[in-house]
Amino acid sequence: MKEERANFGSKIGVILATAGSAVGLGNVWRFPYMTGENGGAAFILIYIICVLLLGIPCMVSEFIIGRHGASNTARAYTKLANGTPWKFIGFMGVLTGFLITGYYAVVSGWCLQYVFSSVMGELKGDPTYVTTYFNAFSQDPIRPVFWTLVFLLMAHFVIIHGVRGGIEKASKMLMPALFILLLVIVVASCLLPGASKGISFLFKPDFSKVDSGMFLNALGQSFYSLSIAMGCICTYASYFSRQTNLLRSAVQVSLVDSMVAILAGLMIFPAAFSVGINPDSGPSLIFITLPNVFNQAFAGFPLIGWVVSLLFYVLLSLAALTSLMSLHEVSTAFFFEELHITRKKGAAIVTITTFILGALSSLSLGKMDYLCVGDKSLFDVFDFVTGQIFLPIGGFLTCLFLGWYVPKGIVKDEFTNWGTLKGTFFGVFLFLIRFVCPLCILAIFLHQFGIL
Repeated sequence: MKEERANFGSKIGVILATAGSAVGLGNVWRFPYMTGENGGAAFILIYIICVLLLGIPCMVSEFIIGRHGASNTARAYTKLANGTPWKFIGFMGVLTGFLITGYYAVVSGWCLQYVFSSVMGELKGDPTYVTTYFNAFSQDPIRPVFWTLVFLLMAHFVIIHGVRGGIEKASKMLMPALFILLLVIVVASCLLPGASKGISFLFKPDFSKVDSGMFLNALGQSFYSLSIAMGCICTYASYFSRQTNLLRSAVQVSLVDSMVAILAGLMIFPAAFSVGINPDSGPSLIFITLPNVFNQAFAGFPLIGWVVSLLFYVLLSLAALTSLMSLHEVSTAFFFEELHITRKKGAAIVTITTFILGALSSLSLGKMDYLCVGDKSLFDVFDFVTGQIFLPIGGFLTCLFLGWYVPKGIVKDEFTNWGTLKGTFFGVFLFLIRFVCPLCILAIFLHQFGIL
């Protein structure tokens, strides 16, 4: 077991792997859409403040728990809980990551289908055709399930090669490739006629839209964008060395994550506004609206439009893969450490079980629509339970656990690397974790149910 638990081999490996965990599909569609709907640059400024007040402190909290425990998320919390019910926060994190892996793999598989469709030139046509294409594909009983399996096998291949040879090595290749693709598409989008309207829409502050709802939306986006309470951050932190500066790493990861989100806005809005299309949210943006945008924006240069469309869906697939790797590792680490089996066997358990979960989620959107709870498909149920219940509760309890239960000496030792760092911001960090973060997370939780 000791040989299985390795550490990241370099500082850049720590940053790229952890940033890869945070950077996902939500950065590409949710952040740009929310920015546009909530006052452009005004929302971005408030979002940055929320990352500082909520995102970074919560991330550091999970870093501390993960590195101190030097084990999977469930065991890390158990070690600090000393037999108290606090340990169940860790098990909730593992369960959350496991459930998200199943349905996230489905959406990730959609991205691979669109890579294939772009290569084959199947996405050309009028808006009605593109809409019909997505609806027919997402409800198909075979193709989405096939691509879900392919995506899980890709993540599986990385995970079985361990921390340095798998996760770190893959992150060092995938994250730079993601940035290069993103910059290429941003340049192509910003050079389109009329692109300045999209840039203005994204960056021109509209302070008339600043209200309590915007603050809560920005808080929620910062929370979800950084993968808080999914077990990913805590699990990756268990592979940190004792020399890793936790606060600096959290700041660097947050900067990378926010940069990708803002660049995604520069990729989407200039192209959309150049053809007079106002982007929608959710899957419709990625799989219906944007294919139409690319078709119209580059109508005079079909080859360029084909290349941009292909690169965009490759970019989406890379972002999805880096996130899925971390989600897969949460459950893999739990199984192989708790069942005392090899990493390969633990990864196999996760891949097989999450594939079954993903297949059922996918089928619930089409032929097996009886797989539902109330009026929600199984896919939507998993999304709702994890995103709107488990994540905020897990984050809320983690703040209380680290801020009020874990001995202050342990927290300070981890924060300052056992006194080798100054710890100038330790008092600020402790105040935020004890008071500000729990209240913010509680506000998010109540707001999404219309209570606040």
